[in-house]
Formats: sequence, C-alpha cells, structure tokens
Amino acid sequence: MSNEVELYIENFMANLIAKNPHEKEFHQAVREVVESLAPFLLKNPVYTKLKILERMAEPERVILFRIPWLNDRGDVEINKGYRVQMNSSIGPYKGGLRFHSSVNLSILKFLAFEQVLKNSLTTLPMGGGKGGSDFSPKGKSDNEVMRFCQSFMTELQRHIGPDTDVPAGDIGVGGREIGYMYGQYKRLRNEFTGTLTGKGCNWGGSLMRPEATGYGTTYFAQEMLKTKGDSIAGKTVVISGSGNVAQYAVEKVTQLGGKVVTMSDSNGYIYDADGITTEKLAFVMELKNVMRGRIKEYVDEYPGAKYFENERPWGVKCDIALPCATQNELHGDDANTLIANGCICVAEGANMPSTAKAVDVFIQNKILYGPGKAANAGGVATSGLEMSQNSMRTKWCSEEVDTKLQSIMVNIHEACVENGKEPDGYINYVKGANISGFLKVACAMREQGLV
Repeated sequence: MSNEVELYIENFMANLIAKNPHEKEFHQAVREVVESLAPFLLKNPVYTKLKILERMAEPERVILFRIPWLNDRGDVEINKGYRVQMNSSIGPYKGGLRFHSSVNLSILKFLAFEQVLKNSLTTLPMGGGKGGSDFSPKGKSDNEVMRFCQSFMTELQRHIGPDTDVPAGDIGVGGREIGYMYGQYKRLRNEFTGTLTGKGCNWGGSLMRPEATGYGTTYFAQEMLKTKGDSIAGKTVVISGSGNVAQYAVEKVTQLGGKVVTMSDSNGYIYDADGITTEKLAFVMELKNVMRGRIKEYVDEYPGAKYFENERPWGVKCDIALPCATQNELHGDDANTLIANGCICVAEGANMPSTAKAVDVFIQNKILYGPGKAANAGGVATSGLEMSQNSMRTKWCSEEVDTKLQSIMVNIHEACVENGKEPDGYINYVKGANISGFLKVACAMREQGLV
C-alpha cells in the first residue's frame, strides 16, 4: 500500500469517526470499503472531487422514534425504533428490519451502508436502507409481538411506501412479524401495495423468498469453487446459525452433495459427524420456526451429535465455512484455525460476520472468500423480484424465481471477478464487490447532481 493510499484512508476515516463517534460497527464497515476503493478513487479523481464516497457514507435520512406497547401483564413497555435511509440514487430505499436487543444506530448504519453496495450488485433498481428496534421477540407471546409490531408500524408507515422505502425482514423479523406489520400498514394507509417484502405467499409474497439468502450464498460459493475447477459435492461444510439463512444454506448444500456438520445459536453449537440430513433439517426447522426452541435440543432428538455450550463452530475441521448468524462472529484466531484445518472456501451468509482481522487472514492466505455484500445478496435480490411481481400484479412459479436468483448470483460473481482479479490471478472478492457496487451508485449520483 503506497503512502498516498494510506494517507487517503486515514484522513477519510478520521473525518468519518469525528462525525460519527462511538459507532464502531459503522466505522468497521466503511473502513473495509475505503481500503478497497482508495487506489481506484485516487486513479479516478472525478469521484474524490465530487466526494461521492463521503456522501455515500452519510445517510440521506435517519428516523428515530419511540415504540410504546402493552405486554401480557398489562404493563407499558417502551422500545426504540429506527430507520436509516442511506441512499436512494438507484431506487427506493430497500433493506431489512432487525428486532434484537443489540440493535443501535451504529449497527443499523453499518447494515444500511453495506446494503447500498449489495443492492447495487444485484443490478435491480433498489437503494439502500436498514431499520429495526432493540425489541427482542425471543420469549414473547404472539400477542405481545403483534402489539409491538402494530405500534412500530404506526410510526414507520409515515416514512415508507412502494416508491419510497420497502423494508423486509432480518434477524428477529420473520413471516410472523412481517404479517403483523403489513396488516397494520394496510389498516392505516387503506392501500394494498408492495410496501413490505417477505410477505406470505397468499397475500403478495414471492415463492422462494424464505430460501433465497441461504440458497444464494450456496450458489455464490459454488461459483467461487468453479474458478478452481471444484464444487460443493463431497465437501464437509460448517455452518453457523440456525435461523432462516442457515436452514436453507444447509438444504441447498445437501442438495448439491455437500455434508453439513454444524449449526448454532447464541448459546452454542451442535456437531453431527454423520451430517445434518434432510430429515434432521426438518426437525431443526420445526424446532426453531414453530417451537421457538434452542439448538441444544437437537442432541436430545439425535444423541449421536454433540453440543458445545457458549462456543462457535469454527474449530471443526471442514472444507467450506458458511457464517450465517450475525456480525463479527468469526475472529482472526478462528480464521487461522479454519485455514490450519484445511478450509478452502468461506462465503458469508450473514452481514459482516468476519472481523477485519479474519478477512485479512483469508486474503493473505489467498483462499476463496466471499464477503456478505456479494455472497448473501440473494435475499434482497429475491425481495426485488417480489417487488416486481407486486408491481405487475402477477406471481412467478418457484422454478422461475430460482432461475432468476441463480442468474443474479452468477452475474454478481462475474462482476466481482472482473473488478477483483489481482495481477497474480488471485480473485479478491472484497475489492471486486466494493468496486462493482460503488460504480453504479456513483454514476447515478454524478448524473443526478449535488443532492
């Protein structure tokens, strides 16, 4: 890295941190992008003169509001609600809502910033945004979740719409929560539009939306392996998480001939040396989606598996790792362990699950590493396809949606290769994703003037 590039990065980050103190997740996400883009930007000064990246790192709008609701005991509860509308240069704001006790402005700004580039990579007309609340659905009754969602949407509905901002689900927000929020939106606005995605298939949702992020991550991993003349078939795969993304990553890996041996939640992980088969995955889906149980209950049903309390699965020997849980779950030491154990490919199903040190380890060892903004873009891509179906008042079959999803993931991979290939032939997918995502947004911002 030249002195000029290093100086640009440090000056950019110093200004960003001064304006946004105490937002470490946001700083981390922006630094990764700046480090990738700095050489490109210095060679193309039109972008630095117009301060395109500085403007992309500043939200167009941040909405913060209170959410009062009644619990089942009749007591008043109060949570914070957020919507970060980051960039609308190429389309209406698009990004998920996260309900989790860890939610704060820093996390949502990092997610919204990543979403801008991710949505750009899909080539669909979607800007970037993110929102949510520090409310956690865990341990709440259906009625409590409904009352919270209705109160949340009573405020949020003022700021969203099919041509303005189209939220979706994220951690803590699945079909149940989307249903309650959409019902309240429809009630208040007296309109039936495609304002939320992830809807039920009976009322505007797209087939394949639940599967999309996990499937897309697996398709991206398969494309990376093809560059080495390899495939998922016959590989041992370690997956973190046990929610929507992890479940369907397990399903698609199994369909492609791989063997998944781990899943996890916030309390620990299970290791099943025989592999998590279709039958075992059906049990996990029932456990997590219906019973709302903990992954440790897997070993009660399948005693041949082992459960590791308060641990992550990165010490398990594998060929492929798919982190599908949450941000910063995979650290530098974990990355070194994966490499030492023979891991050749990492594709992120979650958003920024690898710390900066972990990413450095993957790139320094020149393994196949797909960052979340590329590897998990299948979810928002299929949300975009849901928006298209809503606009046309039509519905595509599963095969058509899946074909479009696969095509989008292949195209994202090709863009990453085009802009990420190093002189020695190594494909730096971080650089490729960041440059590819940046260029489309930057072009739109230049053409639309200083707004």
